[in-house]
Amino acid sequence: MNATIESRIRARTRDRAGVLLVLVCLAQFMVILDVSIVNVALPSIRSGLHFSTTGLQWVVNAYTLTFAGLLMLGGRAADLLGRRRVFIGGTALFTLASLACALAASRGLLIAARTVQGFGGAIISPASLAIIATSFPEGRERNRALGIWGAIGGIGATCGVLLGGVLTQTLGWPSIFLINVPVGLAVLLLAPAIVPEGRRSEARRNFDATGALLVTGGLMAVVYGIVRTDTHGWGSTGVIGPIALGLLALLAFLAVEGRFATAPLMPLGLFRSHSLRAANLIVFLLGLAVFAMWFILSLYLQQIRHLDALETGFAFLPMTLGIITAASLAPRLVARVGVRRLITTGMALTAAGLALLSGVTPGSSYFTHVLPGGLLAAIGMGLSLVPATIVAVQGVPGHQSGLASGLVNTSRLMGGALGLAVLSTIAAARTHAELLNGVASQTATTHGYELAFRVGALMALAGAVSAAALLRPTASTQGKRADEANGTAAQAA
Repeated sequence: MNATIESRIRARTRDRAGVLLVLVCLAQFMVILDVSIVNVALPSIRSGLHFSTTGLQWVVNAYTLTFAGLLMLGGRAADLLGRRRVFIGGTALFTLASLACALAASRGLLIAARTVQGFGGAIISPASLAIIATSFPEGRERNRALGIWGAIGGIGATCGVLLGGVLTQTLGWPSIFLINVPVGLAVLLLAPAIVPEGRRSEARRNFDATGALLVTGGLMAVVYGIVRTDTHGWGSTGVIGPIALGLLALLAFLAVEGRFATAPLMPLGLFRSHSLRAANLIVFLLGLAVFAMWFILSLYLQQIRHLDALETGFAFLPMTLGIITAASLAPRLVARVGVRRLITTGMALTAAGLALLSGVTPGSSYFTHVLPGGLLAAIGMGLSLVPATIVAVQGVPGHQSGLASGLVNTSRLMGGALGLAVLSTIAAARTHAELLNGVASQTATTHGYELAFRVGALMALAGAVSAAALLRPTASTQGKRADEANGTAAQAA
């Protein structure tokens, strides 16, 4: 009799844990979806709200920069205010911002709403991870839950490219944001009864909001200055002013983190670890090189090759699957060849893929020119990201491993935002110069894209050289590779 009761209790506990996992993964899915689903809709958004090419990147970067800059603040808030409270608050903010994006009738309103969306995403993502980490017992159950949570990133990216094409083609670009509303409402209705509260019993609540605002504002100012070079010279006040202001804010951020913050978001002492410094540099370069690829390819396929939104979604699908497959294989490859060789190979493949893409022309075939380069770059990204996360947590105290892997994700997003700003500005400048010389519009635009891909290839090559030069495996780390690979693959995804 007692055994029957215990069995029922265990079954109910498993069911409740399963519902909790589905709920937090649904919220994480929504956050990841909003990165990939936008790419296919960019040309429609550009036409609907009359964005320039360089202005259009803010539809992506307003979300990415805010997400990256406030990610660690979101994790701190979840610990100190309670994971359920913060999770619900972040979901509500994200859902409202998604509705505002769908209803936006001007460029300024859309970019503002995307910024708020990024804030909501920066709250949801670390809170959902913290809920899983504290709700499942250490060992097999937690690892399985973290693996599912990590896989959501790949699923969200895959669904995003197709769903973005379907929705944009049938209902228009506002629908890619509107789809978040019913999902967010479902999470909000279920979360109070399912998500445990949980928070640290600390008397003092130190959020380091100053540090979060300085790093986010500084990066936005630098990106804004770079983008302004499309209409102003590099020596103009409109360019130098924002860049200088952004760099001052970033220097102030380092000062706050190193000397003034009671509980810094980014303890500078972490960077005493050589492996952590190397991993962040490599992932930053990876973001610089690859993030703009999706943006530029979407414009090329729809505006130069005249694919519709749905066809573009299918065109992106093999690349997305390439990332997922490579990231899934990476933990086993780390155990066989080591992180140094795998990251160097992955970054070299990324460079080769971008170099192939730099050969596209207005009449290039998708199967012979676009797919090979895009697939190589995607596989290289998947092979690089997981081992870079493994490198980042090597030699870091266990209680700071979450912060170390969070820093890697932040570096990737910030590198991506800066890379998108730089490469799209380079493309626009080349296109503008060729148009002034009488080159046909489509040819001039494609030449701009070609140059951006070449510069991206050089950035990826710099990442490969950095990995080969900076990563030196030691005897103490050789035996840990397989275990660390399995434990951190979910976080990297």
